[in-house]
Amino acid sequence: MIIRPNQHWFLRLFDWRGSVLSKITFRLGLNVLMSIIAIVFYQWYEQFGIHLTVAPFSLLGIAIAIFLGFRNNAGYSRFVEARMLWGTLLIAERTLLRQLQNLLPEEKALHRHIARYLIAFAWSLKHQLRHTDATADLYRILPKPAFAEVNASPMPTNRILLLLGHEIGRLRQAGQLSDITYKMLDNKLDELAHVLGGCERIANTPVPFAYTLILQRTVYLFCSLLPFALVADLHYMTPFVSVFISYTFLSWDSLAEELEDPFGTTANDLPLSAICNGIERSLMEMNDQQPLPALHKPDRHFNLT
Repeated sequence: MIIRPNQHWFLRLFDWRGSVLSKITFRLGLNVLMSIIAIVFYQWYEQFGIHLTVAPFSLLGIAIAIFLGFRNNAGYSRFVEARMLWGTLLIAERTLLRQLQNLLPEEKALHRHIARYLIAFAWSLKHQLRHTDATADLYRILPKPAFAEVNASPMPTNRILLLLGHEIGRLRQAGQLSDITYKMLDNKLDELAHVLGGCERIANTPVPFAYTLILQRTVYLFCSLLPFALVADLHYMTPFVSVFISYTFLSWDSLAEELEDPFGTTANDLPLSAICNGIERSLMEMNDQQPLPALHKPDRHFNLT
């Protein structure tokens, strides 16, 4: 995710990092090429009675804009839901640790033990969603016996949740928790399970391919033929106007493609590593552990991962 300081609106017009311009530069270059072809061969194809007007492109452009708007809304709703799920994760883990500290204030070692499972759950979910190797983080966080079991599991995040439930269950069996307090803690584990399932649903259910394909074909065909409709009126200004219009449509399409997968590492995806770092710092601070891990900050390109 791009995290920039406040800028003057004029300076923001020239920002490169975080925009989708770098992804569509080649496609805009093709539009310039089509514009040059339209200018060079304008007189030639006019002799054959081939004449495109702006009118059908105006109607088609409105339709494309509406459908791109729907697609961007669908992508953004996935992004917002993903962020809400990770916000719920942070709240549930903080609440569970706070409740445990309130119920068993003298069990400092237990607080740290449970916090390690909660921290490992967040980092493991991040790696699962990004399809990266969680071994290093899990080895760093989990107790060694638990690490061996989790690392051997094909579904390590769910396994961590299961082990966390076992720890809470043992407290109930030892008589340290009443039925009511056990249910209170178990409700927070249910919230973590809902977060896990919700993130898996978003990650494993892409926007229907046919819907994306139809829209992209229409956009690319529109941008390719647009110079031939503009050249009769604009002549040598055709490349400038055509590229400007194409930039709008291609940018919307590229941005929608990024938002469809909010768990990735592109400029407009969620900063999952930074969120996990914040969760780890927060839970360790609640246990008065020092030193805290260094706070994740945006890099020199303002990108926070």
